[in-house]
Amino acid sequence: MRNALLVLGLLLLVCPSNLRAEEGKTYEVEVQKDVAYYNGEGLNKERHALDLYLPKGARDYPVLFFIHGGGWTKGTKSSFARHGEMFAKQGIGCVSTNYRLSPDVKHPEHIKDVARAFAWTHENLKKHGANVDRIFVSGHSAGGHLAALLATDESYLKEHKLSLKDIKGVIPVSGVFVVRAGQAFDADGARGASPQTHIREQLPPMLLLYGEKEQGALGKQAEAFAAALKKAKVDAKVEMIKDRDHGSIMRNIASADDPATKLIVAFIRKHGETK
Repeated sequence: MRNALLVLGLLLLVCPSNLRAEEGKTYEVEVQKDVAYYNGEGLNKERHALDLYLPKGARDYPVLFFIHGGGWTKGTKSSFARHGEMFAKQGIGCVSTNYRLSPDVKHPEHIKDVARAFAWTHENLKKHGANVDRIFVSGHSAGGHLAALLATDESYLKEHKLSLKDIKGVIPVSGVFVVRAGQAFDADGARGASPQTHIREQLPPMLLLYGEKEQGALGKQAEAFAAALKKAKVDAKVEMIKDRDHGSIMRNIASADDPATKLIVAFIRKHGETK
């Protein structure tokens, strides 16, 4: 009996219950749409909602928490249904969230909504089989900005009694790391809303992606942000995806064979292991 227990213990050490043990398996997908994550003052039923794409029958799986783009003025969670289903089929739960938009609101209301949605995910996904200690935050364009801000300025998570330690990793796609005053940000708030100003040691690991034909200076922003993270001894990697522009880089991530998708999955597998 003692020898049998010893063998079982060794097997558990070799094959821990994590994503790598499920590598190669394809799951059916459970979809739940328009789930309310906030019911307080200023409720907007459309914008205070998220969609879930979950791998049926999986346990202890990681979660990709995704924030849509649209310049903080447009966009919707439903545009990423194909992405959510693709990740869930690979055993990665996906949450796609809405948030209130400008001009109806200004900073910091967008990021406050994102923090509320993240807190809801952290509190509720465990009952769906997820490991809420393995939540990765991602977003495209303005959503990439909000993902990076959530993971660098801890104040928004603290409102929900959470911390940066509750974010396992960050994956901004074509993100904005230095914002300017405008429709979504007033002059006083723009600096504080820029993830570049919050870089310090002990931030979550980050994978920054941008397209070879990226719009504006977003590619340069990603490179500068990654360099500053590395200087602060943060585990950071930046990748330029060839033959992609600001829109096509995100559209193509809906394919499991896309180079950017493979980088995202590898990042989640690397940092999402159960210790």
